[in-house]
Amino acid sequence: MILAKLISRRNSLANTGLRTFVPNVPLTDFRNLLPTAILAARSQNACAWVFFGNGRRTLGTRSFTHSRIRGRSDGSIDPAAALMPAVGRRRIGIARFYLHMLDKRPVLTKSITAGTIYTVADITSQGITMTQADKTEITHWDVARTFRMAVAGLFMSGPTLHLWFNFVSKILPKRDVMSTVKKMILGQTLYGPSFTIIFFSLNAFAQGERQTEIVARLRRDFFPTIRSGLMYWPVCDFITYRHVPVHLQPLVSNSFSYIWTVYLTYMASLKKVATDPVS
Repeated sequence: MILAKLISRRNSLANTGLRTFVPNVPLTDFRNLLPTAILAARSQNACAWVFFGNGRRTLGTRSFTHSRIRGRSDGSIDPAAALMPAVGRRRIGIARFYLHMLDKRPVLTKSITAGTIYTVADITSQGITMTQADKTEITHWDVARTFRMAVAGLFMSGPTLHLWFNFVSKILPKRDVMSTVKKMILGQTLYGPSFTIIFFSLNAFAQGERQTEIVARLRRDFFPTIRSGLMYWPVCDFITYRHVPVHLQPLVSNSFSYIWTVYLTYMASLKKVATDPVS
């Protein structure tokens, strides 16, 4: 049905007298285009063929350039690339680049991803705090706090998630329900609490808090944070461990952690606990 529509669309446009260029490909190539054509047909004003000659041609609301279409090794045009809108090709190009970097530089790529998510999450957290502040309070964006969160994501979350997911996948390589539950338990009893303690401690130390103040902060904030995590992370972990390949698990986990990091950065930015001076 779709193949017939493709050919009918091509013939009808050719009969209108428009200057068109249609790749000369055999019928088998048309059949290979069906998955792409189905995706293209879902877009508004989607067309089955891209028409271009010397310069730029516009069809409907979409504009294409000859140089943007991927060519074959023999110089002819790849019909699958011609069917794909320019925006779609750009998105696929970014995805391919990201997957390529995951393969070539996994730790660096995951670290930059985590640092970016932590930065955006902290900006979001500060924005929420500013909107909820009283009009009498003077609020401003804490650049140092955002920098601390970016460093935490870059040097803590990214590398540790890479090591953790690789470790868990080695000791529990299966992805059945029972193995997934075991991975969730390990994450909630080992990785989560350890990361929370280190994160709160280093963040407090970077703000100049003393050892007694850091310990008091942990006593106040650690268990409420863990309880909140138990209400959020099990579902996220189940999806990550059960359905996501190992090399993409840090990316998915960091995506889930955006909402969590908004909360985590808020907890980490609470005022330090008042302690008695050391006599």
